Amino acid sequence: MSSSSLWQRFQQYFLFYRDLGFSLDISRMKFPDDFFEKMQPKIAKAFEAMRELEAGVIANPTENRMVGHYWLRNPGLAPSQEIRTEIEESIRRIKRFAEDIHGGNITTENGKPFKHVLLIGIGGSALGPQFVSDALGSRHDGMDIFFFDNTDPDGFDRMFEKIGDELAQTLVVVVSKSGGTKETRNGMLEAEAKFKANGLQFKRHAVAVTGVGSDLDKYAQKNGWLARFPMHDWIGGRTSVMSAVGLVPMALQGFDVDDFLAGASAMDERTRTQDVAENAAMLLALMWYYAGNGKGDKDMVILPYKDRLALFAKYLQQLVMESLGKEKDLDGKIVHQGIAVYGNKGSTDQHAYVQQLRDGVLNFFVTFIEVNKDRRSPAIEIEDAVTSGDYLHGFLRGTRSALYQSGRESITMSIPEADAFHIGALIALYERAVGFYGSLVNINAYDQPGVEAGKKAATKLLELQRAVRAKLTSGSGKTAEEVARSIDGDPEDVFHVLQHLASNDPHIHVLQGDEPADDQFSYTG
Repeated sequence: MSSSSLWQRFQQYFLFYRDLGFSLDISRMKFPDDFFEKMQPKIAKAFEAMRELEAGVIANPTENRMVGHYWLRNPGLAPSQEIRTEIEESIRRIKRFAEDIHGGNITTENGKPFKHVLLIGIGGSALGPQFVSDALGSRHDGMDIFFFDNTDPDGFDRMFEKIGDELAQTLVVVVSKSGGTKETRNGMLEAEAKFKANGLQFKRHAVAVTGVGSDLDKYAQKNGWLARFPMHDWIGGRTSVMSAVGLVPMALQGFDVDDFLAGASAMDERTRTQDVAENAAMLLALMWYYAGNGKGDKDMVILPYKDRLALFAKYLQQLVMESLGKEKDLDGKIVHQGIAVYGNKGSTDQHAYVQQLRDGVLNFFVTFIEVNKDRRSPAIEIEDAVTSGDYLHGFLRGTRSALYQSGRESITMSIPEADAFHIGALIALYERAVGFYGSLVNINAYDQPGVEAGKKAATKLLELQRAVRAKLTSGSGKTAEEVARSIDGDPEDVFHVLQHLASNDPHIHVLQGDEPADDQFSYTG
């Protein structure tokens, strides 16, 4: 396509929200001229489904729940006064708590101010706060933050090493809707043990963000924790960053909670329009549909040209893949839907996987994310009238052009700067795009049966481990197959359990045979 034709296409498909400083350019996606017209019945259905969702219908039929993350940034939309009050009161309490921490009204048990936050969560209970912290961090008005986002013992130890001698000035925020999430529970118990070993009262450092009446809520209340904040039943983990899950760590770090929510609300308002050409979220969802033929045939590569947005691809992996990766549609038909998401940041990736993007297998489309403001400090010229930021901008536009010349399609969006308002807007845009896309392909974007299946499988393996351990005796060892027969277990599963136990329990030993199947395991008390 000639440069003049591209310019005409750019003018036709460039959307600019001037009041938000946000733009979306889909002109480098090669959809046909009649694409929107052909999609109109699906588009109308998606708009209606979103209208009903925001009005409070049961939008998650699998779990029989409303889906209310849009209410978090505009409580007036909530379907009842009770929910509206819950949201508003939660925000007030979060702000007041952060003010009391920062102002010294709530201190450590030795009277010193809190300096650090340790957030314990997993999935959406950690990814959202991690992304926001990295995107907005560098100011020191509030507290530094650390994360337990796995059940990796070595990971716990590394975080404690980073906190070092200031554990006594660390506030622990435990995030789990049910209170039964094993990874989060394990992190909490590890933290409790660490505080106790250092002569500290964990309850004087602990805050819970959880469902009202959950196991964690009861535990925190029974043990006299500093505070408890609610996780609402109608909020899913991957869309929880604007609830107490994200707002508690945000407020403690000194970030502007009000601006964050205002940015999301402003984007929500602009993307409620049923004029497709003016609706950035619908345009985004339609481009995903076009690129993957409505079946996720192509991967979504996220390339933000800003260090502050380096974790955005990781955040979107959960938001997009957990929402859209479904075996069945809403009619119960097997469809195996989903879009794979990966990415990191530019221009770093121009020296990594962009080589394959340009010359390799064509199984993807790219989303470039541009932040117009280069830096907050004065510019430095590294060449005559050229700054490092000029280079970053040049690399983005140059890579976009080079990919298009090789037949690679891309979307480009821009925000003025990576501040609380525009990060909130960016998150809200993708949340609504995911919801629209779910409707376009007729799946439930708000449940996660595959995740629950994995949890059940893990629980079953731990039960197997207990049975295996009970069968080990001192003296002559037993092979994995012998142990498996005695408990009616799978020999391969038993073998891996035995290998794990022998690597971590000094009382369990292995006598290696000629082949792994001949290894003999024994217990010495």
